Amino acid sequence: MSRQTTGARRRARTRPAVFAALAALVLSGLGVPAVSAHDGEDHFGSPYVPPPVTAAGPVGGAYSNVAQRDRHEVWLVDQSNTDNTSAPSFGGRIYIYDGSDLRHDTAAAQAEVVELSAATADLCREATGVTPVRPHMIYFNATQSHAVLSFVASGHVVIIDASTREPAACFRTEVGAAGAVQAHAAVPTPDDRFIIVANQNGKKVERIRTDYASGTFSQETAATISLASGDTPHGDPVETPGDPTMRPDNAPICPFIPSSGYPAFISLRGGGLLALDPYATPMRIVAEYPATEVARDGCGFTESQGWVYGNGGRTAGTLSGWFVYRVPVGGPELWNPEAQPEVQLVEQDTRGPRDAHGMVTVRDRYVWAFDRSAHVLQVYQGRNGQAGETINLRSPWAQAPAPDIVAQAPDGRAVYAATRGPSPLSGAHAATGDAPGLLVLEVRKDGREGVVRGHVAVSNVLDNGREQADPHGLAVRRTG
Repeated sequence: MSRQTTGARRRARTRPAVFAALAALVLSGLGVPAVSAHDGEDHFGSPYVPPPVTAAGPVGGAYSNVAQRDRHEVWLVDQSNTDNTSAPSFGGRIYIYDGSDLRHDTAAAQAEVVELSAATADLCREATGVTPVRPHMIYFNATQSHAVLSFVASGHVVIIDASTREPAACFRTEVGAAGAVQAHAAVPTPDDRFIIVANQNGKKVERIRTDYASGTFSQETAATISLASGDTPHGDPVETPGDPTMRPDNAPICPFIPSSGYPAFISLRGGGLLALDPYATPMRIVAEYPATEVARDGCGFTESQGWVYGNGGRTAGTLSGWFVYRVPVGGPELWNPEAQPEVQLVEQDTRGPRDAHGMVTVRDRYVWAFDRSAHVLQVYQGRNGQAGETINLRSPWAQAPAPDIVAQAPDGRAVYAATRGPSPLSGAHAATGDAPGLLVLEVRKDGREGVVRGHVAVSNVLDNGREQADPHGLAVRRTG
């Protein structure tokens, strides 16, 4: 573990500074010389050098012993095709691990495996007439009774009974921009009333009504909002193709809904951020930010100490990068077109290779932000955004773990990260790893530090000997 002291470290700043710094990034992508973005230093083209790996030291006693009330499962989604006998290839797997097993002896932990080419594929074909392809992201509803799994390539959303592991319902997103149908992520609202779906290439945000207790689910097409047309509440175009300073490509990447239940934040592929009223019909924009304030390709979100933290990358010419920002948690009194809170820049780094992706709040106090390209995690204080330790995640199990989606154990003593494979099926520019599977970290000093404690591998080898396994989605389910 090492505290970084280069000029790349920055304190939280408000909107004018964010605009200036990100404007430099956007203009650099157009061939305009970069304006300084790091306290007078221009880091474009400079390599990022992670801190050295630090010895893990002895295991904390509380880490290995999971109390009954904190028992949990870790669901890991391998998005690689497991049935290649037909066109298109399809399948994928969910590996379900007992958290106690992972923390007692990671290497010996055995998974329960759900083959998505079986009942899930059958249900989706029956319900939609189309085979689901590429399971990508997974979330649990508030009561942990069901998992919500999105298939990014085919646009399916599957609701799974978490106890039986059986699919309960399957939907397919609407045809959107240029005829595209995708489901990059589908996130339950905190009150368990809805699922908010990012139809990525279709450039729509859609909604599914949910009643988990009765097993009743319905697609609400009247609630859909297009992000490719129309104007914002401030009279600006929602999408601005050809203008990289606004919102040039409104493919929604990841929705995030804070504990307040409002609003639904939507990260955008081309940069910028939209906040939606997820309960209106149709859903409507309540806050809007351009690409000069929120970097492109963000997916990580987490909530800590009254703030929503998010991330993003660089410019159209350089997909990966490191950009972390935050906005305050609040309800309609704060999130409306008249109030629209300012974005605070937490940290920005133009050195490479870097790729901000997974984020998680640890012990309710610290934000852990993971880097898929540099194979590190960065710790921030949730209350003020102050940067803490930078932790190198290389270990005897993986020299290039490429950590993707991450989640915390219920007791706050462990964090789990999906690690990508050598043949990534998404985010290939930044997510090539050498050990597909699940990384297990021990949380130390109330979240100020962390160490790698083990890794469990998954595999899907093709007939030609090529390793195809590519874990991506991950979620923790409390069972105690």
